[in-house]
Amino acid sequence: MGLRTIGSALAAGLLAFTMPAQAQTHQQPDAQGRDIKSGEYQALFDNMLGTDARTPQVFKTIQQSPLGMTIARLADGASGRIGVYAIDLSTGQEIGVLADERFPMASTSKVAIAATYLAGVDQGRWSLTRQLRLPRPGGASMSAKQHLDLMISKSCNDCTDALLAAVGGPVAVTKWMRQAGIEDFQLTRDIATLIREDGRIDPASSVDLKDSATPRAMGQLLAGIYQGRWLTSTSRQVLMNAMNATTTGKGRMRSALPSSAGLAHKTGTLSRTASDIGIFHTPDGRAIAAAIYVTGQSRSMAYENGNRSAKLAARAQRDARIATITGALYEGFGQPVNDGRVWANAQYAGQ
Repeated sequence: MGLRTIGSALAAGLLAFTMPAQAQTHQQPDAQGRDIKSGEYQALFDNMLGTDARTPQVFKTIQQSPLGMTIARLADGASGRIGVYAIDLSTGQEIGVLADERFPMASTSKVAIAATYLAGVDQGRWSLTRQLRLPRPGGASMSAKQHLDLMISKSCNDCTDALLAAVGGPVAVTKWMRQAGIEDFQLTRDIATLIREDGRIDPASSVDLKDSATPRAMGQLLAGIYQGRWLTSTSRQVLMNAMNATTTGKGRMRSALPSSAGLAHKTGTLSRTASDIGIFHTPDGRAIAAAIYVTGQSRSMAYENGNRSAKLAARAQRDARIATITGALYEGFGQPVNDGRVWANAQYAGQ
């Protein structure tokens, strides 16, 4: 059996695991905006997974390690899709569960928007003192630095759209990510439009490429920012400080980590999805970049009928999943390091 055949079989297995039998396949736009019909979905999934490039790695580095099996079990997607990617920036050790499948970014995309603006500052195109008006009637003007801080730490949507317009819109952010070498990322809408259209596609059972990224792509973004790959030390510190001051998502990553971990992160929330991406440190000082995306977590009739209590319970469950996975990553990466990369897949849980 050749690598392509093996890779396609793996992709089909992942698809069967993450997509309930009743799930519909939606036509999705590709990177050029073309519609992708349902008959082409398997090929699209292969492309997202990167079977040609990833197959040798996936098949050669899956290990029955305690950490790998723990994360696979905690990321069980029986009630929705869950994606995890984490990397030790000192050793290169990785953990991944559906790390190459697309998930809704929600507000985690704001890290990419901030990086795009700061890269422009480093190039002399813009400045942090530049005055930008909030995009609403009578919106106040603030410095770009104030917009950026509020966009990250408070997840201010109007501040985000002001900065997004300043850099040239979603296309400009996607272009910057491509130039940074990160392919599995696509921003297509401003935040106001994203919120208006939220809920049209259920992320627990469908993959929508619009405003989506893979956990791996967002982990790579965090790693590059932390390591100073694309930004000057000054711009890097501006963004890291804003992420360190994040106050949203108190029940997610932050609730699972001690203050000594020095978490710098950004949360994201939309209908039936919650996420958190960040950098934290092990007790011995190693930096870990992690991206966790959780969808669904409710199959009750009350939820389906719009019951508010059921929806709040599902939201709390998504937050708890993120917190539990984060805690396991902190404990697991805090153990003595080894030379191998660990790849877990949800289909291996319990074996």
